[in-house]
Amino acid sequence: MTAEPWQLVIEDGELPLPEALPDWDYKMDLHMRRTVQLDLGRARMQSGLPANAALMLSAVWTATGSNLSGPAQSVLLGEAATSTVKFDFRLRGTDLGGLLLLDTALVLAERRSDARPSSPRRAGSVLWSDREALRLQGDAPQFPMAVIDFARTSFPDDAAWHLQISGSLESATMGALLLLVNERNTVTSTAFQNAGKPRPVDRIVLSAVYADAARVMVEHALAHEEFVEDADYPDGSLGATLVSLFDQLFPEQLITDIRLRQRQSPALFSSDLQAAVKIFEVS
Repeated sequence: MTAEPWQLVIEDGELPLPEALPDWDYKMDLHMRRTVQLDLGRARMQSGLPANAALMLSAVWTATGSNLSGPAQSVLLGEAATSTVKFDFRLRGTDLGGLLLLDTALVLAERRSDARPSSPRRAGSVLWSDREALRLQGDAPQFPMAVIDFARTSFPDDAAWHLQISGSLESATMGALLLLVNERNTVTSTAFQNAGKPRPVDRIVLSAVYADAARVMVEHALAHEEFVEDADYPDGSLGATLVSLFDQLFPEQLITDIRLRQRQSPALFSSDLQAAVKIFEVS
């Protein structure tokens, strides 16, 4: 198998898949491409399969931030000795988050009842695979968002954004967090529209939003007395997300000490949090 690197399709063309997209948000879909050259004759021979064994090349995605996964594209391969597969698909930003894993696998497409004991026989048996990863969030928290008219809600008409948190610490993060952006505040809504290619002013606005969202999340966590160092929260839960956020913002600090500092000196703690999120440090 000769698998070319994944390519990220952007407005100006294509670029090799980077290690991270720090400016990504949930409104940004990802357009992916990849070409794979296959020597099917050799693959079947080395796997102990007959020349007519049905094979399939599949691309599967997994997002750790949303705890979702799914098939991206599958191609059923013929009996030819060689083949070229070109993957070309889009992933919805609302399904993604955290670390995006892209798995490519050559699998047995159909069950074979006549297979030798040492040969694959079950449909889906993997003959070859590889994995590439793309980090979709850096130090800033990521969560689902929606742009709405605050005049139609109970929020102040002139507010720019609101981070909504609901459910328990064991609730799924994707269902517990929702960032609402006021469409009437054109500066903020435009910044999120340009999040893929932000202007300097957009970067400043996004930095302010993420800093405020981090503050709300930290305060929400500290308000729960059961939120402590040794708490065990399910993967993908709000509690696990908050623990990860604390690890990023306050490395090697105990949650009990952070809670005490917040209660004893809330104004100073607010400044500590500004420093931790590196507000307005834009490049």
